[in-house]
Amino acid sequence: MMQKITLGMIGGGTVGSGVFHALQRNGGLLSSRIGIKVNVRKIAVKAFDEPRPYEIPTDLMTTDWQSVVKDPEADIIVELVGGTGLAKTMILTALKLGKPVITANKALLAEHGEELFAAASDYGTNLYYEASVCGGIPIIKALREGFVGNCITALYGIVNGTCNYILTRMKLEGADFDAVLKDAQKQGYAETPPDLDIDGWDSQHKIGILASLAHGFWVNPKKIYVEGIRHISALDIQFAEQLGYTVKLLGIIKTVERRASRGEGKRQNGSRIQVSVYPTLVPNAHVLASVNHVFNAVFVRDDVVSQYFVRLNVVDKPGVLAKISTVLGAAKIGISSVFQPEGHEGESVPLILMLHDAPNGAVTKALARIGRLLAVKSKPIMIRVESFE
Repeated sequence: MMQKITLGMIGGGTVGSGVFHALQRNGGLLSSRIGIKVNVRKIAVKAFDEPRPYEIPTDLMTTDWQSVVKDPEADIIVELVGGTGLAKTMILTALKLGKPVITANKALLAEHGEELFAAASDYGTNLYYEASVCGGIPIIKALREGFVGNCITALYGIVNGTCNYILTRMKLEGADFDAVLKDAQKQGYAETPPDLDIDGWDSQHKIGILASLAHGFWVNPKKIYVEGIRHISALDIQFAEQLGYTVKLLGIIKTVERRASRGEGKRQNGSRIQVSVYPTLVPNAHVLASVNHVFNAVFVRDDVVSQYFVRLNVVDKPGVLAKISTVLGAAKIGISSVFQPEGHEGESVPLILMLHDAPNGAVTKALARIGRLLAVKSKPIMIRVESFE
């Protein structure tokens, strides 16, 4: 007879009902592949009549989550509630009973992962979280098992489908950010409000989890440097394309020699790890540049060098570029190329600079000084460049 595994599920909303539907639809195929029949015993929900995209039989539902977790017939607990409050209590309760837990709760793992994994170890059980980051890509399994003997010096991830969808349409259609965002919300690709995605916080949770796997330490989410994509305009996308780049929001983990004030943790060998989320210019020839719409991708390799793309809005008159160059030169930042569309003297025009390798702090301070020049009419826009070499 085929071995059976019984699940106790917590959460029956959008994700929970979707998981139940997938198990019902693909249960036979799953069983044939793993040699185990998966059975759902009970599903804890907020309310029997809460809106959900897929129906759950009434006899499978309960509003008492503790009865699901403590049911001796439930072999594995699946947490699909979300959030970092009650979900933490639910998982800890299950772990203390020695029951394995499966979760896709990246926010909870990012903030309390160290405590939860310690509890799993203390009570002799396991916490599984493959679906918490890039669910369609086995990156967590690869880092935990396939790359366990490797020293990972750099990891780059397109880990948020919403942002990738917006940036893709901005590039393909030449559309503005706000217009694409509104349409993405109508189609269900972006939440309302969309802050968690477009401001980089969802990516922050995910890249923190990957950093813990790649380097063996838990990163405090508050110490991860985060930038979203609100400030990316159609002009930035257009000029980046002319320069041979595509703009992507990346979660980035790098080994660095110098010590920075944010987004770093110390490895056992004394080197520093920088963990960041920000929009990045990716060379069009690189594989990540071709990952479009809602798809995710992760690139793992050796250390890389960063440059900078800067867009300024300046008055078109003699001497402006010289003043900007003086500020950059004083900060020991070199200019690799300059691009400026033709305009009329005295009018405001975009000025695009590609900067050589430079510390982030130096570039930030220099751009602040440049932004105070009378000829500069708006806040400078800076996007980092990854060469992947």
